Amino acid sequence: MSAAEERFDIYDENKRPTGRTMARQGYFLKEGEYCLIVLCLIQRSDGRFLITRRALDKRWAPGAWEVTGGGAMAGESSEEAVLREAREETGLDLTGCPLKLIDSYSNVDLERGDNYFVDIYHVVKDFTEDEVDIQKTEAIDFAVVPFSEITRLHEEDAFLHYERIVTALGKM
Repeated sequence: MSAAEERFDIYDENKRPTGRTMARQGYFLKEGEYCLIVLCLIQRSDGRFLITRRALDKRWAPGAWEVTGGGAMAGESSEEAVLREAREETGLDLTGCPLKLIDSYSNVDLERGDNYFVDIYHVVKDFTEDEVDIQKTEAIDFAVVPFSEITRLHEEDAFLHYERIVTALGKM
């Protein structure tokens, strides 16, 4: 399915599906309408995290480093979305791994029609770098790093969602 054909569920302010969907591209969310985004902190038992570098043709934050994530497709639960995003973006199958929802927040930007809920998950999975197969349309590189490297990238303005991730990890 192409990005133009992808559809997302529209949620109400209580994070309940409304039964309506929206196209991925070109939809303007109105007051009280939200989509659902998921992020996943994939950590190995040695404490290192998998991060990816966004493709340079991305409209928002090209070339920035981030954790795996994306929008939940129509009919997909938050957990299903995070498993799919991880598999698509990194090649890693997290099925059966202890997946933990560590934070959830919302954003409202009525001027841009950019309203969304974000669910942040944490999972521990041991993998080798050879097992990582990044989706070339989404990312140009990946790294497996200690959190101190994520902090360094943030200090260089090169890492997305840093404050939210720190907050989420503090809730574990």
